[in-house]
Amino acid sequence: MRIELKRVDDDFRMEAKDADGHSVFMDAGEATGGHNQGVRPMQMLLMGLGGCSAIDILLILKKQKQVVTDFRIVVDGEREPGKEPSLWETVALVFYFTGTVDKDKAQRAVDLSMKKYCSVSATLEKAGARISYTVKVNEQ
Repeated sequence: MRIELKRVDDDFRMEAKDADGHSVFMDAGEATGGHNQGVRPMQMLLMGLGGCSAIDILLILKKQKQVVTDFRIVVDGEREPGKEPSLWETVALVFYFTGTVDKDKAQRAVDLSMKKYCSVSATLEKAGARISYTVKVNEQ
């Protein structure tokens, strides 16, 4: 796998591209000297966690003939205070499912993703992050 990054301004804004040409912009915050015109790299890790688990979960539920009409994940993370590097210390996810979805099947799909299949989850845990999650089906 190859990712290429290219600086796109005179400060910290970077465009990252994968081998298929998909791109995303990253930048530093204004306090660091950036222009806040992209995702922070550490935020990108949490986005990757959400994306990785979402693909696993939706594949599992599709195989189980569950009808998911809406799906979203909220990810909250806390980093180690006062350390360099400052790693993710805790990460909490809430998985929201809408549709004709059996709650036990949704819970099992999330468990399988977070504990067995999601490489991003495993990577963060090996770095010391404590990951917790909640599943909500057809709740507001």
